[in-house]
Amino acid sequence: MQTTPVRWTTADLELFASDRRNRYEIIDGELFVTKSPSWDHQSSCGNIVTVLNNWSDETGLGKAAIAPGIIFSDSDNVIPDVVWASHERLKNLLDEAGHLTGAPELVVEVLSPGEKNEKRDRETKLKLYSVQGVQEYWICDSVQKKVEVYRREQAVLKLAATLFSQDELTSPLLPGFNCLVSKLF
Repeated sequence: MQTTPVRWTTADLELFASDRRNRYEIIDGELFVTKSPSWDHQSSCGNIVTVLNNWSDETGLGKAAIAPGIIFSDSDNVIPDVVWASHERLKNLLDEAGHLTGAPELVVEVLSPGEKNEKRDRETKLKLYSVQGVQEYWICDSVQKKVEVYRREQAVLKLAATLFSQDELTSPLLPGFNCLVSKLF
């Protein structure tokens, strides 16, 4: 006898509303549970959002945020580590409660330790962000001090560069933005 797997929805997340020790995400109806991020993980997120917001303040082109939820659909509800959205796009992405309901231009994930966590960010979330229309996706590895940059090419996110500590991170999405990778960790 074959059983049908449980398909989780955004409404089901209410069951975990009081749990502050774990992070709950749903991708294609599958529930992903991870522990709260470590100090180093959050420190990297803070560094990333700071360099993005400093650039944004200088250019006036958009805003970055740490860990905003994105409700793509009832079966795709995720919490990326950092996002950046242009002001133009942001006004169309926010619902009445202030939640993102579509793809920002840039999504950043800082890898958490563990094979399952890496697989989720490198495969499952890469596919989701690609399908949803994210223009650029950075996977930041604080252990190896590197950033993998994926850019939209022919409607799919593809690896465009792997950058290490001494390399400079730039983006056609963010005109004039540049940052040494080492500043992110």
